[in-house]
Amino acid sequence: MGMISEFREFAMRGNVIDLAVGVVIGAAFGKIVTALVDNVIMPPIGLLIGGVDFSDLAITLKAASVDAAGEAVPAVQIGYGAFLNALIQFIIVAFAIFMVVKAINRLNRKPEVAQAPAEIPEDVQLLREIRDALRR
Repeated sequence: MGMISEFREFAMRGNVIDLAVGVVIGAAFGKIVTALVDNVIMPPIGLLIGGVDFSDLAITLKAASVDAAGEAVPAVQIGYGAFLNALIQFIIVAFAIFMVVKAINRLNRKPEVAQAPAEIPEDVQLLREIRDALRR
């Protein structure tokens, strides 16, 4: 079997195609969540805490300056606001995936089959009869 035909067989398996579709849908879902967090969720939260835009929050380690040659040197900052946005996006995506998996598990759950009681061994039945006879 040639490498090309082997690759074709691998690529056309159902689970590989399902994975590709999942990646594409996941990327699109990620963009939707990013837009939701950046444009819908974070502005009201920023307004509640004093009109702060979370994406602009940062700790400045070194302020912007001008070097000896007259060129601007940008500031060195830790952008924790962008991290907060990403964290909220992750929580939303994780919750959405949890809900999807929960729904799929509910659909795939098999109804419990009532099991017939197991037959009691003869020696156990005999011991029970002896116990009952002793009680009388």
